[in-house]
Amino acid sequence: MIQIKKISKERIPELVSYVMGFRKELFPMIDHSTPPRDLACFEALYMQDVHAAFLIATNESDQIVGTIGMRTYDHRFHHLNYKGQVTTEVQKLYVKPSLRKTGLGTRLVSALKQEAEHKGIEALYLHTHPFLSGAKVFWEKQGFRMVCQDETGVFRTIHMDLAMLEAADIAEIVNEFLVEP
Repeated sequence: MIQIKKISKERIPELVSYVMGFRKELFPMIDHSTPPRDLACFEALYMQDVHAAFLIATNESDQIVGTIGMRTYDHRFHHLNYKGQVTTEVQKLYVKPSLRKTGLGTRLVSALKQEAEHKGIEALYLHTHPFLSGAKVFWEKQGFRMVCQDETGVFRTIHMDLAMLEAADIAEIVNEFLVEP
């Protein structure tokens, strides 16, 4: 049985190894001699930040078979405007190849959305790339919408987001506009 849970400090080295393996496979064109900043500063960025979270999926042997995280969006893409909103960036959705197309990715995203709701996150942002087969369609099925696609650069980046308004919040907003003076 697969369990989804928050990562503990003790498992950070195992997680970094798991994620770096996927990065080497999916992004062979980049330097893998040192972990990226978010993995090198994992505890500060994913565990100490009140808006961040990192979840792992483990199998019956307690091995990591899936990951997903979110951390405070850093506004590094200047043409995207999330200022004034509590926005986190969804990162590191990696599922063991033998468990893909089993619903585990969807379960990880659902669990992360629950974390986001609990933390008062207003928008989830993510980016993906056209060469990651099926990624855009997967995220659309999770409720994300494409904001834009950068046609320049090495990776051609697809930017996507999801507003975290609950149906009740939407109804309340609509009712405010329908009330007669």
